[in-house]
Amino acid sequence: NCGIYFPEIKRDPGRYLHTCPESVKKWLRQLKNAGKILMLITSSHSDYCRLLCEYILGNDFEYLFDIVITNALKPGFFSHLPSQRPFRTLENDEEQEALPSLDKPGWYSQGNAVHLYELLKKMTGKPEPKVVYFGDSMHSDIFPACHYSNWETVLILEELRGDRDGKPEDSEPLEKKGKYEGPKAKPLNRLSKKWGSFFIDSVSGLENTEDSLVYTWSCKRISAYSTIAIPSIEAIAELPLDYKFTSFSSNNSKTAGYYPNPPLVLSNDGKLKTK
Repeated sequence: NCGIYFPEIKRDPGRYLHTCPESVKKWLRQLKNAGKILMLITSSHSDYCRLLCEYILGNDFEYLFDIVITNALKPGFFSHLPSQRPFRTLENDEEQEALPSLDKPGWYSQGNAVHLYELLKKMTGKPEPKVVYFGDSMHSDIFPACHYSNWETVLILEELRGDRDGKPEDSEPLEKKGKYEGPKAKPLNRLSKKWGSFFIDSVSGLENTEDSLVYTWSCKRISAYSTIAIPSIEAIAELPLDYKFTSFSSNNSKTAGYYPNPPLVLSNDGKLKTK
């Protein structure tokens, strides 16, 4: 309740937030009904997380997730040792005592990926359960989850919104298409007049030579640390749960992992250079 930002969000969340599409909530329920363990990991504090999720997902949002972790302090959640970042219980959104380990699903604060993975082993009965982690930050989500925890990662990349209308090619079978509900997302300005493209850059050549196109640092990080990249969860929500995505690791490709299609600016992939 302090400051300007939080009281304003609390007073009128509909002014700043979009509700979650029904297709995404249905997708979450389908995953849970299929026996998947669903986790929500956020660096937001529990009271703010609850406020947002109740508006976005509904008052019963907690039933969608087996484990909720708030104040996760990413990327440290992945890189720190358990002794440096123990899990803590919550009481009325206030952090309580530190836990020596994580023994059961529930709502926790802070924590670390090591103890979380041990809990997943116990819950699944598998020695190496496979984790697919969705995130929209390369710094806080994708790189640390891939590098430190070796999890499969799905980058939610808003720069893909509106590219090719955000839909798969017509050649793909209808039953395998993800689709958007409501109006199309407004395309972002992927070619900033100030910064240039998010994906490629032009490097001046030597005298009497042409400029060459190269992948940007951000573009190279996407293919290096993401399993796939998507414009939104809504883009895949109506795909079959057993849909087989093509990953960036396929043939060491820098474009294969973009779903539903690579960005248009990467269509000349063969002419691009890595520097």
